[in-house]
Amino acid sequence: MLKSMTAFARVQETCDSGSLTWEIRSVNHRYLEPGIKLPEDFKRLETDIRKLIAKYLERGKVDIGLRYKLDESSTGDINLNSDLVRRLRVVEQSVLDIVHEGQTLSVSEILSWPGVITDQPKDLSPLINIALSSLEKALQQLIETRETEGKALGEMITNRCEKISEIVKQLRVHRPVMVIAMHEKWKTNLNDKLQQWAESASESRLEQELAILAQKLDVDEELDRLDTHIAEVTNVLKRKEAVGRRLDFLMQELNREANTLSSKSQDSVSTQWSVDLKVLIEQMREQVQNIE
Repeated sequence: MLKSMTAFARVQETCDSGSLTWEIRSVNHRYLEPGIKLPEDFKRLETDIRKLIAKYLERGKVDIGLRYKLDESSTGDINLNSDLVRRLRVVEQSVLDIVHEGQTLSVSEILSWPGVITDQPKDLSPLINIALSSLEKALQQLIETRETEGKALGEMITNRCEKISEIVKQLRVHRPVMVIAMHEKWKTNLNDKLQQWAESASESRLEQELAILAQKLDVDEELDRLDTHIAEVTNVLKRKEAVGRRLDFLMQELNREANTLSSKSQDSVSTQWSVDLKVLIEQMREQVQNIE
């Protein structure tokens, strides 16, 4: 199924110890490029996280962030090291006895002294235990969003392909009429030129020049290739694997044929249809950049 690379997912889960929240943002990128931001206590999960990302995603720049909040019951008690405070006061008084000047330590300064305040280790094990399963839910949510966006992109591309096919049909009908008109116009012009070159116009030279000009008007191959590429785009859209790179290549091929048609256009109608083709192809190309 077609997937967009632009998506967002957010999953929050709670347990007895507290809650954690995963947020995932993805945008288009040529390859899979994960960026992972984890709290220090969860760093050990990074290898498993990368494996999960690779399991669900093939392309895109993916930013993944984790936040957590402990329940008050899991934060542990705060303990005061009374012995250390008393020793600080003794040392402080000794210094004052020597220098006979200076201010005493404030309460905030004492509390900020290393070792004065100690707390029990936080119990993060329940949150760590659910972190990966929670991330998998977030990745599944991201995939659902990508598929929804991908469906819309597929419909847009299909619509543009239908319009291109219609233009190709119109060009096939129009080209013979245009070729006859241009043939007569060039024949008259060449006759005038040949009259200037010689008293009697060379019929063989005329036919040679007309053959060269007719060759310039022959766009059957370009129209056939446009049909072939459009059929391939339609088939690729039905594939289940990542098809973004394949579609990008096909857009380049379509654009090449449209440029050739434009260079061979000899009247305003053909020129306008060539421009319309290039506009439609460019619209598709822009959206294909977002497809995984």
